[in-house]
Amino acid sequence: MKYTPLPKELYQRNRAKLASKLQSGSVAILNSNDIMPTNADGTMRFRQNNDIFYLSGIDQEESILLIAPDCPVKDYREVLFLRETNEHIAVWEGHKYTKEEAQEASGIENIQWLGSFDQIFNTVTALCENIYLNTNEHLRAGVVVQTRDARFIERCKAQFPLHEYNRLAPIMHELRGVKEPEEIAQLQMACDITELGFRRVLGFVKPGVTEYEIEAEYLHEFVRNRSKGFAYEPIIASGASACVLHYLENNKACKDGELLLMDVGAEYGNYNADMTRTIPVNGRFTSRQKDVYQSVLRVKDIATGMLVPGVTIQDYHREVGLVMQDELLRLGLITQKDISKQDPKWPAYKKYFMHGTSHHLGLDVHDVGTMHYPIVENMVFTVEPGIYIPEEGFGVRLENDVVVKSGGNLDLMKNIPIDPEEIEDLMNA
Repeated sequence: MKYTPLPKELYQRNRAKLASKLQSGSVAILNSNDIMPTNADGTMRFRQNNDIFYLSGIDQEESILLIAPDCPVKDYREVLFLRETNEHIAVWEGHKYTKEEAQEASGIENIQWLGSFDQIFNTVTALCENIYLNTNEHLRAGVVVQTRDARFIERCKAQFPLHEYNRLAPIMHELRGVKEPEEIAQLQMACDITELGFRRVLGFVKPGVTEYEIEAEYLHEFVRNRSKGFAYEPIIASGASACVLHYLENNKACKDGELLLMDVGAEYGNYNADMTRTIPVNGRFTSRQKDVYQSVLRVKDIATGMLVPGVTIQDYHREVGLVMQDELLRLGLITQKDISKQDPKWPAYKKYFMHGTSHHLGLDVHDVGTMHYPIVENMVFTVEPGIYIPEEGFGVRLENDVVVKSGGNLDLMKNIPIDPEEIEDLMNA
């Protein structure tokens, strides 16, 4: 791995938090992700299942974590099962965890090879009543491929039909939504690497460069700073392409007088940054561009202050919408008549600001969390308002990553240039 792993004490605390949420007489099982195929004999790069990573720190395929907090066999209360390596695997794939390395990474004493799983799981299951199994229950998930967890659920229910089965996902969402200090530090590292990429690009962008060249500049800076690369597919959208929210082509030349919207973030240690900046291709905003930019910046700053413990995301989004409504009125993009005739389910401001302002951030870019319950301290959110004006051929979005704090939020991107005058100065230095 390129990144510096977090200490095992984090994963010990995370497992203890999970154990406290399980019913007595329970066992929870978590599986690693599959290595996904592409074509012929090709495969995608492995990406660990975030739940097993959150509980163990183990970043390797074919891993299984068993947690049975009150199992009468003490050695079986925490067991990590790993793929046993051999000389062939070492030659073709490289180094895999030894048992000692896995103990040090996870803080789990009982490390077993996968060949021991059936015997130990059968014993633990015979001594428990409740089985917790994991699934992807993200509110926006579109699961079309059968996962390793899904295959295990089928197998487990066929083998043990009389046990009580429970969903692990709601517990994991609750736990992962609130970040530990070590996680926030890892997110800060991802944001700092993202800053390096943005500053590099500010000195590179000029009329005539292509969106894919800009993408390459980011990737170079990210990887050279020990990131795997982009946290998600980057959006490098010049001109009217900025009005396509999930524009991924990144194939156009940037023209003089256009704005360039860049939604990019670096990954570090499986944690993700999520930044958006909008800059003038020629290094100078027009009066109209700057006016719209300042409106978006004001909404971002106000929205950041509105993310406080006790607020629900749904109420927050509605309130931010009213702030944006005022800015759109000031810009002449909507009128009071538009507001008086609006559909309450799709307010007038949605014509120019059609997406939500914030989402959870962490091991997933759109991280799991309790979206319908009040925000609590140490949750991490993006703040990303935007105004998109297809008829004028440009859009502006600004996005920072914020840790919710009762005494004032921590902006993980406070050092990334966002003031329009600073951006112009840096581009013209």
